[in-house]
Amino acid sequence: MEAPLEFTEAVTKKVTRSTAVDAVIDFTGGTMGGISSVYVGQPLDTVKVKMQTFPNLYRNTFHCFGQTFKQDGLVRGLYAGTVPSLAANISENAVLFLFYGVCQKLVSKVRGGKPVENLNPLENAVSGGMAAFFSSFTLCPTELIKCRLQAMREMATKGQLEGGLERLKIGPFGLTKEILQTEGVRGLYKGLTATFLREMPGYFVFFGGYEISRYLLTPEGKTKDEIGSLRTVVCGGIGGVSLWVAIFPADVVKSRIQVYSVSGVEPTFRETFMKILRTEGPKKLYTGLGATVMRTFPATGALFLAYETTKKSLNNLHAHVYS
Repeated sequence: MEAPLEFTEAVTKKVTRSTAVDAVIDFTGGTMGGISSVYVGQPLDTVKVKMQTFPNLYRNTFHCFGQTFKQDGLVRGLYAGTVPSLAANISENAVLFLFYGVCQKLVSKVRGGKPVENLNPLENAVSGGMAAFFSSFTLCPTELIKCRLQAMREMATKGQLEGGLERLKIGPFGLTKEILQTEGVRGLYKGLTATFLREMPGYFVFFGGYEISRYLLTPEGKTKDEIGSLRTVVCGGIGGVSLWVAIFPADVVKSRIQVYSVSGVEPTFRETFMKILRTEGPKKLYTGLGATVMRTFPATGALFLAYETTKKSLNNLHAHVYS
């Protein structure tokens, strides 16, 4: 016996509306998380990029931090590239968390229709790795602009930048316009392969570490959504540190490709990776890891706190409006 047409249409509208609302909530939560993480972690992200691309100029994280602050100050030095960094993190996290929710639903269907909230850490990790494929397309161009702005002083000092120190005056929009004029849209996607190789396994570990931590830190008799702000920050920090420890060599290669490929010729991921191993040694693939770990724990903690808080608030608002 077929269901009445009115009933079928009502069910379809309810499902569509629910999916759309979930997507908007995930997108908004990711946006707020991206903004929070940038303002918390940008100074040490600048230090990370400088040490990755010019590992022989600085003794350690603190030396790089101090020299950058001394030479260029807080805003033009440690917060260099903040605008593209905001663009990168907002777009990446908005798209990442949007597709994370979509991929969670896909995984739940493959796993027999189990509720999304009941997915185990491995299933959430798979969802995160899949979502990172889509977010890589939004991240790569803004990440390229950010990295070049952050390493511009070092490029100019070593005579590897046309225009010398005068180039420090160029901003993110001017640099983007220049790349588009000389290399076209393709120029903004240098390092895309390296971005895929970093993001997809990285976010598998990222969401896996976050969800395992939430599982372990959930008090008896409560759900993982009731662990509180402090535990959420700790879980986010653990997820972030897990990501960077796992994929840091790929990030070093990506930064080198994006900063050095200014002549229109882009070296491959393998070429860059092998060149670093041959000429500098394996240790250089981890240059800047200390700064990254120091930055990541509070930055990723802030990201997940903002994401979870925003998501919970919007869910409560939606439930109130439609109750």
